[in-house]
Order: sequence, then C-alpha cells, then structure tokens
Amino acid sequence: MKAGLYISEKNVIVGSLEKPTLNQGEALIKVSAAGICGTDMMIYFGKHPRAKAPLAMGHEFSGVIEEINGESTFKLGDRIVVEPTISCGKCDACLSGNSHVCKTLGLIGIDFHGGFAEYVTVPLHRLHKIPETLSDDHAALAEPVAVGIHTVRRSNMKVGDTVVVLGAGPIGLLIALTAKIAGADKIYISDISPYRLGKAEELGFIALNGNEVDVVKEVMEATNGVGADVVFEVAGNNLTANQMIHACRTQGQIVVVSVYKQPPTIDLAAMHFRELSLTTTRCYSHSDFATAVSMMASGKIDVTPFISHQLSLDEIEKGFQLMMNPDESLKILILPNK
Repeated sequence: MKAGLYISEKNVIVGSLEKPTLNQGEALIKVSAAGICGTDMMIYFGKHPRAKAPLAMGHEFSGVIEEINGESTFKLGDRIVVEPTISCGKCDACLSGNSHVCKTLGLIGIDFHGGFAEYVTVPLHRLHKIPETLSDDHAALAEPVAVGIHTVRRSNMKVGDTVVVLGAGPIGLLIALTAKIAGADKIYISDISPYRLGKAEELGFIALNGNEVDVVKEVMEATNGVGADVVFEVAGNNLTANQMIHACRTQGQIVVVSVYKQPPTIDLAAMHFRELSLTTTRCYSHSDFATAVSMMASGKIDVTPFISHQLSLDEIEKGFQLMMNPDESLKILILPNK
C-alpha cells in the first residue's frame, strides 16, 4: 500500500508499506482523512524522542472499517474516527481510571504506523463511530477538539470569566472556542501570525499581535489592571511562559498546554506573591474524545474554519512545507485514498 513515510530529519516521502494484517481485537481501517499536527512537525524535524523512521505518521484520522478480527459492536463499512492513545492498563494511572496519563502512553502515528497511509490497523476499543451528521473530513479533527475540551475541563473557568489564550494555532483556537461555549465572557488570544489572528477574529475573539503590542499591557489595560481569570499557555516559548504569569489576576489560574522543547526561565516569585495556581494538561480522556465527536456532530463545534488545505497522499511533502509557514496554513488534511 502507499504511505507517506518519515525517513529522516525534514524528509518525508511517498513510499510503500505492506498492507497490515489483523491481530485479534483489531480492525483494518481504510483511511479517509488525516491531519498534520504540531507533534508530526516535531517528528519531521527529528525532535521527537520516541518516533523512529521509517514511520507513517498521523494520529488525527478518520476512516472506514474494512476488516474486523474479534467480537465487536462495529461492523464492516462503519465510518469511524480513531482515538489514538494506547495505554498499558496496568500502571497506577490506568488502574485509577486515568489512562490518558499512563506511565508508558503511546500513540498510533508516533509509536506505531498511523493515518498517513492507505490502511492502518487499530485496536477495536480505540474506535468511535462517526454520526451521520458528521463528515469524514471534520471527524478527523476529533482528536484536537478533544484536547480543547480536556484543557477547559482541567481549568477552573466559570461563566463570565475573562480568558487569555497565548498561541493561535489549531489547539489554541479550539481551546478558545471551547471556553466560549463553556461561558467565558471575553477571550483574548495572542500570536504573531496575522493569518491565524485573522481566524481568531472570525471566531469572535479579541486578537493581540505580539509583534505589534505588549500582550500583558493590553490585557491589564482591558481589565482595569486586574488581569485574566484563566490564562491558557499554548505557544511553548520563554516569552509566553512569562506572559502567562503577568497576564493572570491575583489568585487566578494558569493552564500550561504546551510541551516545552527547552525548559523556560520563569518568574516564580511573581506567582508566589499573588497566589497563582498552575495546572498542566495532557491530551484527553476517553470521555473527552466521545464528547468531542458528539459536539461536532450536533454542530456546537464547527471545525470548518480550521481546515486550510486538503491534499492527496502524493502531496504530503507539500503539506509539511505549508505547515512551516503559519501565515498560510492552519489544519492540513491528507486524504490517502483520493
């Protein structure tokens, strides 16, 4: 079968893999759509600690069941979206119902071949049926939507709160969108990409260009010197790591979503004297993922504005090149069987 393969740093090719065969408890999925995300870019740049070449990346994907090995409520031809996390089921986190923070958590598309291929095998318990009202292309974004839902659920955000989101990539925008649905009053979102800030404004958020304004100063002036109730840090750099502290109100909450490539230097004293709370978040739970599918199917979360490009598998290198320019891309979908 045809596959988009990560071969080495900044080298993704259209190659071939053997069409996978099924183990007990697995389904063979004909991939419909798969999104390129920030983690795929980390792999592309040779920076991911676990991903090993050659690898068909892609952990955000939908498809159709072609074969099933084992008892299942699913049937051949079902349209499905894949929850790509693979947990051990034995560690303390798994046994306490928190398998999304499993000690050895793996992901399809990182630790195993993923959705940048015509076919992929997936454990049956990682499948979610796509409702009739949800398209395959939109369903492929259930994974990042689940991240947004989980992040807001991890926060203490209340109806009427003022929220700041630092970073207007797909995850930042989805967090802002989820916060809006959850009742946030004013939502400020910062970035340095005019294109992505334009998307933020289209979605009804107050956009702050970090190249043009002092983000913290703007937030403080807009809140009469008080600051935001909740700050979500989604950019992952030293600048935003300090902005999150100084844009937050006394006894407010910071939620760190980013996975930092380098440890940031931050002003802990400024947190200490104002009793700021710091929360971290990692991916999503099974419930978050199911909620994402449901809210997308009902129309409460519309991901149409997030999809900037749809490319064939033959164009996968173009997709990664586009992703390197945030002023011309947001969410890029690869369509392996078109």
